[in-house]
Amino acid sequence: MYKILLVEDDIDLAKETLIALEKWGFKVNLIDNFENIIEEFIYIKPEVVLLDVNLPLYNGFYWCEKIREISNVPIIFLSSRDSDMDLIMGINNGGDDYITKPFSIDVLVTKINAIIRRVYNYNNSNNIIGYKDLIFDIEKGIIKLNNKNIELTKNEIRILTLLLKNKDKVVSRESLMMSLWDSDEFVTDNALTVNINRLRSKIKELGVEDFIKTKKGIGYIVE
Repeated sequence: MYKILLVEDDIDLAKETLIALEKWGFKVNLIDNFENIIEEFIYIKPEVVLLDVNLPLYNGFYWCEKIREISNVPIIFLSSRDSDMDLIMGINNGGDDYITKPFSIDVLVTKINAIIRRVYNYNNSNNIIGYKDLIFDIEKGIIKLNNKNIELTKNEIRILTLLLKNKDKVVSRESLMMSLWDSDEFVTDNALTVNINRLRSKIKELGVEDFIKTKKGIGYIVE
């Protein structure tokens, strides 16, 4: 579960955004003391910061510079200011993206997911995952059992990676769909079901039954 620090002084918008993002599997922390943003940042250790531009005391550009003095964490600006100069200032001050209010939660989640995938997904992970007698080579996109190999598609690789990295835990359908989003691809609920079924069939070809179990109304688990 990725942690997001949300720095937004519009309480209604902050709570609405928190609820929406937590439905997608994020852990969201709200800032309510705008004098101690850096202290909260250090304590929470977020993977992504959502930073409003118009804040009490100091604006978001100021706090972005302060965060950049101690961290390279991805920062997405949220702002009602839509001029080119504001966008340029946001990026030049160390921001990774800039979203103008009012914004779509789907767009926000897509951008968060793209940043997470770019910064965190495979950078520090082992490309080989072993589970029982099954070997999964993430880089080659191959699952192996004994002397038999099965090739996976890009989406199947991402699904299996997420399930195996969370083995013995239920992974929600929302989290799986989010992991499949590319900048040019939006995966629907039905498309996820198709990908899961194809992945199950391929693993079954290796002689492994019921590898991916369904938790009705929640998601999937590898036990």
